[in-house]
Amino acid sequence: MPRKRTDMDADIALDGKSGMEVDPEVAGGSLEASNTADNDKTACVDNPTNDPYAYLGRGDFTSEKFKIEVRGLPKFYGIGEFKKLINEKLKLGSNKVKPPRRGSYWAYVCFRSEEDRQKALTALNGFMWKSKKLSASIAQPAPDPWVKKRKQEEGKGNLPSKKISISKEDQRPQEERLKDSTIPLWNIPYDDQMKGKQEKMRELLRKLGHDMLKHNPALRGWLEEQKNKNDDLPCQLGDIRSAGVCEGYRNKCEFSVGMNEETGTRTVGFRLGSYVDGFVGVAPVDCLLHVPQRMKDVARVFEKLVRASNWNVFHPVTQEGVWRQLTVRLAAGTGDLMLVVGVNSRSLTSEQSDNLKSEVRDFFSSGEGAACGVTSLYFQNIIKRQAGGEMPPLEHLSGNTHITEVLLGLKFRISPEAFFQTNTAAAEVLYKTIEELAALDERTALLDLYCGTGSIGLTLAKKCGQVLGLEISEKAVADAKLNTVANNITNAEFYQGRMEDIVTCLINRVGEKEVLAVVDPPRAGLHFRAVHHLRNALNLHKLIFVSCEPKAAMENLLQLCRPASKTYKGAPFVPIRAVPVDLFPHTAHCELVVYLERLHS
Repeated sequence: MPRKRTDMDADIALDGKSGMEVDPEVAGGSLEASNTADNDKTACVDNPTNDPYAYLGRGDFTSEKFKIEVRGLPKFYGIGEFKKLINEKLKLGSNKVKPPRRGSYWAYVCFRSEEDRQKALTALNGFMWKSKKLSASIAQPAPDPWVKKRKQEEGKGNLPSKKISISKEDQRPQEERLKDSTIPLWNIPYDDQMKGKQEKMRELLRKLGHDMLKHNPALRGWLEEQKNKNDDLPCQLGDIRSAGVCEGYRNKCEFSVGMNEETGTRTVGFRLGSYVDGFVGVAPVDCLLHVPQRMKDVARVFEKLVRASNWNVFHPVTQEGVWRQLTVRLAAGTGDLMLVVGVNSRSLTSEQSDNLKSEVRDFFSSGEGAACGVTSLYFQNIIKRQAGGEMPPLEHLSGNTHITEVLLGLKFRISPEAFFQTNTAAAEVLYKTIEELAALDERTALLDLYCGTGSIGLTLAKKCGQVLGLEISEKAVADAKLNTVANNITNAEFYQGRMEDIVTCLINRVGEKEVLAVVDPPRAGLHFRAVHHLRNALNLHKLIFVSCEPKAAMENLLQLCRPASKTYKGAPFVPIRAVPVDLFPHTAHCELVVYLERLHS
């Protein structure tokens, strides 16, 4: 399955991150940019439905149909423990678990079928967990967040019959609001952006030092010594680093296809706000500094195809319409260009769907789109779901099955679903920083965990004795293996699987070499079992943690520094040095690279 990492738009807030319970693929959530900016003037859109539960009857998979509420939970427990109870001990196979608000004694659990839900109700009712008797009951599905938001704004029980007002407050030009929602630092000098991010990382590390003492009081002496040396920080903090490329740096963007509520035209661009906050309109991206001009040109050309088509654009509320999304991947080093055209083919016959594929293929091969120079073209139905809620595979239409990027002198094959850093120039700075902190030699075995297409491990392979990479995405691992051969690297191997399941086996393959792990997890951080395995790998003494969301990473860093116990048998890891790297200019996001070592004394 694809890696669950929001790498495609790390500098843009995504639908589905707002905590709503409705499955975002069903209730209108987009894989593309969305923010909380208000729409221009008093723009109006058609009111497709006033039933907040209409999405349940559309036939698409949504786990909201099979949700239960579990009550009687103990006062103190971890959500990871609860998930382990549900899925490992009781083997109920939940689709997702929605954690409760702090201090609540209930939680929602969703399943893939009515049969699974009934099985869970039977197993959980009366089950004793941590001396508490649990109870379970069928839960009401969550309402469609867009319809719910509209009703709240109207202050009535029902929506207006034909039109609804998007906003009466924000009268700024659409262009300005789009920049504020996607690149909020666009009007701040870049030097000042860097200073702000440096200070933000300093504050996070200062808080980390404070919390470390709470989690492990035995570190007091060590922490006091470190703070005296490092200006009240638990480790040395280096100056923030940047590639110096501030414009057009993204190598991947996902453009939504929808209606521009300012002009009333079909548009390929970014949303002005999230679905859960009541926004469905799309604005053009010509004003955005971080999107390369070639991507903007592709969006405008594809927009011509959409506008000339007899098929309507997708509407996230009614789930009607065909044209939905365009994913663009651009390799600056080779000029390769990959497109994935995403559609909703719910209302299309097989013949119509085939004709649409031919239309897209012809447009980019011999039509007006040929000027874009597409080297890899894919087609995807991003509405219909297979059993279990998984999206169907991409369909290759023309060109190569992949694109090739050049990074630090190496060539990397990138498949459409594989993770690759979204800022290639800054990724080189990031990997050089990792190399500097790692201090590798031929005696070192490097574990590249969450390796994607193998870019970190392969760029460092010549500096160490052995590289072992691990990634959950089967296609990404296939790319990593091919990248190994293409770059004539003989000391690197890559494996597919969940880190929390097989990292111990991987570490045991190292032998007598000194082990150093580089962990580059998804934004949410490491699974608690993964932290457990890292702590218990007694021959692992050095660790580099790469975080695209440093604030979220603090919890993992605290887990790594906890005192030895039955759960964490190895000595704690403590931070020695940290370096921020700016991969996303004009946004508030910043990567943080932290080098940790075991503290044995």
